[in-house]
Amino acid sequence: MKQKEMIQKMTMEEKAAILSGKNVWQTWNIDRLGIPSIFCSDGPHGIRKQAGEGDHLGLNESVPSTCFPTAAAVANSWDEGLAEEIGRALGEEASSLDVNVLLGPGLNIKRSPLCGRNFEYFSEDPYLSGKMAASYVNGIQSQGVFACPKHFAVNSQEQLRMSVNSVLDERTLREIYLEGFEIAVKEGGAKSIMSSYNAVNGEYANENEHLLKEILREEWGFDGIVITDWGGSNDHVKGVSAGSNLEMPSPGLGSAREVIAAVKEGSLSMEELDARVDELLDGILTLSKNQKRDKKVFDQDAHHKLAGKAAQESIVLLKNKEELLPLNSGCKVALIGDFAFIPRYQGAGSSVVNPIALETMETKIQETSLNLVGCARGYLRNGKTDASLKEEALLLAAKADVVLYCFGLDELSESEGQDRSHLKIPSNQIELLKALAGVNSNLVGILSAGSVIEMPWHSACSSILHGYLGGQAGAGAMLRVITGEVNPSGRLGETYPIALKDTPAFRYFPGNDRNAEYREGIYVGYRYYDTAKVVVQYPFGYGLSYTTFAYSDLQLSKEGVTFTLTNKGGRDGKEVAQLYVTGPKGTIFRPEKELKGFAKIHLKAGESKTVKIPFDDKAFRYWNIETNGWEEEGGNYTISIGASVADLRLSMSLNRKGTTDQMPYQSNQLNSYESGQIGNVSTEEFERLLGQPVPDGSWSGVLGLNDAICQMYYAKSRLARLIYRILTKLKKASEAKGKPDLNLLFIYNMPFRGIAKMTGGAVSMEMAKGMVQVVNGRFRKGMKKIIGGYFSNAKANKAYEKKLSDK
Repeated sequence: MKQKEMIQKMTMEEKAAILSGKNVWQTWNIDRLGIPSIFCSDGPHGIRKQAGEGDHLGLNESVPSTCFPTAAAVANSWDEGLAEEIGRALGEEASSLDVNVLLGPGLNIKRSPLCGRNFEYFSEDPYLSGKMAASYVNGIQSQGVFACPKHFAVNSQEQLRMSVNSVLDERTLREIYLEGFEIAVKEGGAKSIMSSYNAVNGEYANENEHLLKEILREEWGFDGIVITDWGGSNDHVKGVSAGSNLEMPSPGLGSAREVIAAVKEGSLSMEELDARVDELLDGILTLSKNQKRDKKVFDQDAHHKLAGKAAQESIVLLKNKEELLPLNSGCKVALIGDFAFIPRYQGAGSSVVNPIALETMETKIQETSLNLVGCARGYLRNGKTDASLKEEALLLAAKADVVLYCFGLDELSESEGQDRSHLKIPSNQIELLKALAGVNSNLVGILSAGSVIEMPWHSACSSILHGYLGGQAGAGAMLRVITGEVNPSGRLGETYPIALKDTPAFRYFPGNDRNAEYREGIYVGYRYYDTAKVVVQYPFGYGLSYTTFAYSDLQLSKEGVTFTLTNKGGRDGKEVAQLYVTGPKGTIFRPEKELKGFAKIHLKAGESKTVKIPFDDKAFRYWNIETNGWEEEGGNYTISIGASVADLRLSMSLNRKGTTDQMPYQSNQLNSYESGQIGNVSTEEFERLLGQPVPDGSWSGVLGLNDAICQMYYAKSRLARLIYRILTKLKKASEAKGKPDLNLLFIYNMPFRGIAKMTGGAVSMEMAKGMVQVVNGRFRKGMKKIIGGYFSNAKANKAYEKKLSDK
């Protein structure tokens, strides 16, 4: 125990209180012992510290900070060094704003492209996600600030995110949904981690001993702070027992009273309580020292340039027919699209940054050597048709040699708090695209979107550049690529399917009622498309360049691979060389191939370099459910090097000895998984994979504490159903305006227990139980509990606060 002396001086009330937030962003301070408060802030791609009174939902504006590209964009850079640079900059800005814990990066796996928060996550691949996240963490923590990777774990949907139960087998859990976090913890040295809202196999993540105690703390050696997602605590006592340290944001002192009662009753031991306090105190005191030592003023111009560098390294050239790009100096261009005037540069939700500066294509194009014939908006952002705007754009396009068309997903299309229902770009934008192609065939499509889209219209574009959500300096970065000042080097961190129906979780996403069943197992993203031989629009790892690269001279050893990479073209450029491993065709079902290493290499025109990619401890392992550990299957492995999962240039065979004779599966029991054809897995087969029956996730007919407010649709109370209808009407009204209302979405999906966790102690859990009774039709009994609970809670809070202040 690192802080044993301090803990011995603390009262029971102080120990219990410090394990919950004092307000929306801060922990409790204990002045008599010199224990300060620490400050947490959202910050996956920029610091969101609010200037006024703090609120998780973003009602008050945040102070200006650098808005870097979102994680989905930066993952396309495949550049760990760049990710660490961004992390250092985020750490510097956090330090300058007295932020101690930066709530990010987000590295949940993109199980389905429909997840509304995919823009905030790196990849569909855990290895790429983990390596990028570890680099962010190293950079952030180099500045005396704790990074807080999130959301741990198996958080794949926004619908009912605070109540859904993720049901999956242990191998899928380990190989797909935990590996990125493992890398962030072991290689990044993350000092804090955020537990997710959802349950995992029946236990809420924040009180899941298998996740927090057995895996995170015991196996991975994590000794830092586990912080709940805001409002994500279910049973605080169980959370403390399982290894969770800090319940956020501000549940009041009701949770502290629960902890004290549990210790007195014996359901929580004093050793468990002291262990959680010790871990939290060690973090608080370390951060306090760092704050005094490392606080600095950051260079706004330098960070803006870094944001531009991050954007240009992450831009993906998807198509370049007849080498239309780059454009020559003096080329007559028409700039069309509302995004050219008002860019889509970040996602919607708790990560929204108030940028220090913001570039637009409309203004930055004036600084280039291109001959601009004019700019036109072309379409309305809200999806409605405007004939006059369309006609203006078509007349302008006819005057130009090349059309630069800026289009993509609008703000409503992807947001925290709601999942997408389709993968389409708004139809008015596509109608204009096709019309523009009819008057000018030299059309460069410039995409802005934080997640996967269907692209049946791609033939209308001669060239396509995808900038994802490129941050505050994304416009200038895009123009540097268009003019050839920068050679594009981004490669896709996720697969682009031809249609939504082709995606692996199509029949299983999102979860119905209380369960989200991960029946696709380990076949996520390219692991499915590649194994099941599904044709895709653009494969994982794909991206074009203005030059060409040749691979040769592959050499293989037990330590890794070496090969020669040559730039065969006339321009300097960067290539992302990717290492894939194909396992033996034996008794262990596995994907056709898996990413196990990568390197981004800069080469001058005509230059060659020897590239080394080492094998690490993840190169050959699989999770064996029989031995309950990582094993290697004996046999021949194929080691491949290439430019994408579908473009392998070199390969060799390597024989490995197996580590166990205990095989995890019986033949012909899991045919869907053996073949990779997992589009329609039966309940019986899924249960064989799970090793147990699928839990009953159907709604019971009576609402409970963990049912969401939007489920008042089922309420017996007429008043509750009226409230549901009002909330739904308000939600639809916000959608009609074209901008998501995060506050409303949060409330809509919040379970009743969340009311007690998010109101600063004004509502107790007893009162929340009364609310549930009211919506279930027991009005008098429920109201009695609410009213009585209000007065008893206020009295208990006042008495507790007096005990804390008297010390």
